[in-house]
Amino acid sequence: MLLSADAVPGLPADTEPVEVADKLWSARIDSGEHFRDELLALQDRASGVLDLLGGNRLDGEELTELPGSTQLALLHTLRRAAEGDWSRAGHELLVVDLPPLREALAVLALPEQLRRYLRRLLPPERQAARALRPMLAQLAGVPMPAQWLYEAAARKDAELAAVQALIEDRTTTVRLVAEPGPAAEEALRTARTGLALHGLRVDTLAVNRTLPRHSADPWFAALAAQQEKTVDHWYEQWAPDTALCEVPHLGRDPRGPDDLALLDTAPDADGGLAGRLDGQDPGRADDPWWTEDPDAPEGFDGARSGGRIVPAPRSADGDPVLVWCLPLPGAVKEDLQLVRRGGELLLTVGPFHRIVPLESGLRRCTVSGAALTDGVLRVRFTPDPGLWPRTD
Repeated sequence: MLLSADAVPGLPADTEPVEVADKLWSARIDSGEHFRDELLALQDRASGVLDLLGGNRLDGEELTELPGSTQLALLHTLRRAAEGDWSRAGHELLVVDLPPLREALAVLALPEQLRRYLRRLLPPERQAARALRPMLAQLAGVPMPAQWLYEAAARKDAELAAVQALIEDRTTTVRLVAEPGPAAEEALRTARTGLALHGLRVDTLAVNRTLPRHSADPWFAALAAQQEKTVDHWYEQWAPDTALCEVPHLGRDPRGPDDLALLDTAPDADGGLAGRLDGQDPGRADDPWWTEDPDAPEGFDGARSGGRIVPAPRSADGDPVLVWCLPLPGAVKEDLQLVRRGGELLLTVGPFHRIVPLESGLRRCTVSGAALTDGVLRVRFTPDPGLWPRTD
């Protein structure tokens, strides 16, 4: 199943799944329709407040989608896929055509961010006091949030949780498509760190529109040589953790399934994934950053945050030490900021930012140091004597 917010040349523009070839289905994400449906539904749920304020309702015909609606529509479609709305077609692989890399990274990080905002603005535990809401409203002199607001927040949190679980699933990977050249090389170098920060694993880099080499035309040969130099750099930076797949230039923009068949490439000489884009996962089960450490304390799950928790030698005072490790390839110390705030780590790497919730065990520790070495951020945690029970 191929999902795309843009119409794909040669494929139907239907918003419901359509079979376009054997074992290939497609559907288009209609952000305008999703925006109208969501806003009209919000008006219905908030009708009492709108009537109290004397507000005039908007009709669906006058609604024009706002910036950001495409990203929310994409998340909504992913939720439908996660809940099996389209399972009747028997899809084994879901391929989502994402926007350019920086924007795509923001979209993939959005469910985690929005859920955090909801928990801070409308904590679920506050619903327990709804019986006291009228009295609290009199004491405070302002109306308390209506129950429908908490119910709407809980509903949205459940929807976002389903999308977040799909994005963080161990079988979900990112596949990058880039045309070799100086601009793409710089973009990939920067985004590689951002992808790692959010725990997103790239399994394949598709080197798109590669030109034939050894041309007799000097102008054409110079372009091919520039591409070859860039591709060599990518092999050095990405392999062997990420497979590279070189896709030839057709001499035109591909249109429809027939042209897609021409882009299908054979496996490489070693039989690996370097020549395939078939949804297989090259060894994620053996990736140490995505498996639990058997020596880690009970209750720790490194996969939740994209990092890994490992024990370390005791400190000079004899206290046990845990180290939270997160691979950040390409990161430099000058661009890295780390702040511990309560039960969260605030990480900033260049233009990328993420707030990582700490496991329950680490929340009972203090940060005793941090270092970035060999492309891995290591944060040392020492148990807080006042919060961590001693066994000696």
